[in-house]
Amino acid sequence: MESGASLPVKGHHVHQRHFDRLVMLSDGVFAIAMTLSAVELKPEPQPGENLLHAWVGPLLTYFISFAIIGSVWIRHRRTLAHLRYVDMPMTLISLLLLSLVALMPVVIRVLLSDAMGANSTGMLIYSVTLMANYACLAAGWGYAAFIAQLAPDVPRSRAWGWLLQELFVAIVFGAVALYSLHLKLVAALVMLVGAGLRIASVRLERSVKAGALSDGKANAPHEDANPGQ
Repeated sequence: MESGASLPVKGHHVHQRHFDRLVMLSDGVFAIAMTLSAVELKPEPQPGENLLHAWVGPLLTYFISFAIIGSVWIRHRRTLAHLRYVDMPMTLISLLLLSLVALMPVVIRVLLSDAMGANSTGMLIYSVTLMANYACLAAGWGYAAFIAQLAPDVPRSRAWGWLLQELFVAIVFGAVALYSLHLKLVAALVMLVGAGLRIASVRLERSVKAGALSDGKANAPHEDANPGQ
């Protein structure tokens, strides 16, 4: 009997190993970013302010940031779950995304330290970083679904719907960044574009569900006609 070490390494083995390593690296970076975000919570009460009140802002920022980072992880997980394999461009896009995720604890620290100031630099940095996160998600899914054809099993309309979802969130944070720069009119116009993308993504998702429902009804008579099969 041949030993396991003598078995050849085939192409699908290599692809699976590359994929597994990317998933493990991604989960590790997200876990560390979420954990270190809590480390940045160091509220310092101002004169005349009690400790409980001093904790409210930092805790709110932390939980919102945790939810946002978790949302990025969920969307990145969804992308990876539908890929047949990963190639070098997809790996590089994922690494860029992970580098931005790893920056989140630092960005949160800047936001918290700037919260008591008169300027909005912290919010600008925070929103631009999150916009870049979701732009990377959109770039990764757009490349995988429409350029490299790494996710051929996802229906075209659903793939477009998911892409528009990522772009919508990126645009929302872009609008927040513009608002923090006091460009309120431009921010409002950008939000209108984002709303249009969101409406389009919802309609695409509904069309996919309606198509799946109609396919299920069409297959029902065949199943009833062959109950023993």
